[in-house]
Amino acid sequence: MLLRNIVSREELKRKMDADERPYTTVSFYCYHSIENPTDFRNQLYVNLQPFEVVGRVYVANEGINAQVALPSVYFEGFKENLYTVDFLNNVRLNVAIEERQKSFIKLDIKVRSKIVADGIEDPTFNPSNTGRYLEANGWNEKLNDPNAVVIDMRNHYESEVGRFEGASCPDADTFREELKLVIDEYNNNKDKTILMYCTGGIRCEKASAWMKHNGFNEVYHLKGGIINYVNQVRSEELENKFKGVNFVFDQRLHERVSEDVISTCHQCGKPADVHINCANVGCHLLFIQCEECASAYELCCSDRCKETIHLPDEVQREMRKGKPAGRIFSKGRFRAPLQ
Repeated sequence: MLLRNIVSREELKRKMDADERPYTTVSFYCYHSIENPTDFRNQLYVNLQPFEVVGRVYVANEGINAQVALPSVYFEGFKENLYTVDFLNNVRLNVAIEERQKSFIKLDIKVRSKIVADGIEDPTFNPSNTGRYLEANGWNEKLNDPNAVVIDMRNHYESEVGRFEGASCPDADTFREELKLVIDEYNNNKDKTILMYCTGGIRCEKASAWMKHNGFNEVYHLKGGIINYVNQVRSEELENKFKGVNFVFDQRLHERVSEDVISTCHQCGKPADVHINCANVGCHLLFIQCEECASAYELCCSDRCKETIHLPDEVQREMRKGKPAGRIFSKGRFRAPLQ
């Protein structure tokens, strides 16, 4: 059995667009020592095939991090199969808040050095010595603690469009940058109660352990992240303290949590919170664009990119030759207007 996809992206997208079945998007992670990540990766790829799973999975010696989708009819079978793996038995599955569109078109399972790149090289660091979990209700109560510091452990483009009220949002492109910024910022305030959150829990769990390793004693993190929080808030009819949208790393790019629009268009400065990728394949910048600018710039980030997309395909290919491919999650910041 071939353990990778060989079908073109265009064909995969056509197939997915034609598939009218409802899909379920789910994420999960587990920090656990995996002796041979490559063997585990290959067996996992085989195990997921019967359920038509698509998505992105990272496997490393320290565990697994997965964001996947599959036809909803197969979800129970997928869960039952996943739970046959000893260390994944009853692992928390964060089901997506909303399914506005298909989230993935193919399955990629990659072996990495870490499931979350953290830049930590301290051999004495124990990532399992984490802070204390908080469910949604307990999190809401802790937010009222005057001694608490709420830290968003996501990247700047994630917190820009949605966050908890009063959260500290480090201006960082990556998790490894953010870990350093947070320690530097609060190193002289170790008596504070630290509340950490992220999208699905994997980053704030490791961050809480790093904070404890650096001498912070009162450290909490939101169990299951924003996704689990929102699902709990809705099922238990709790007050929602998250404002805006939850950024997600798939084709949907966001899930609406509240009707609040807390960010602005990167081109005109009007209220907007929809991320798109620049239509110029050679750019592909991730940025926020309102409907008016989407029409005026033809889904591009600048006049230059707008001009580029009207050039013949062969000219565009020549312009891209020898240059790095545009990355889907290149980080756009508000520098209005982009030119």
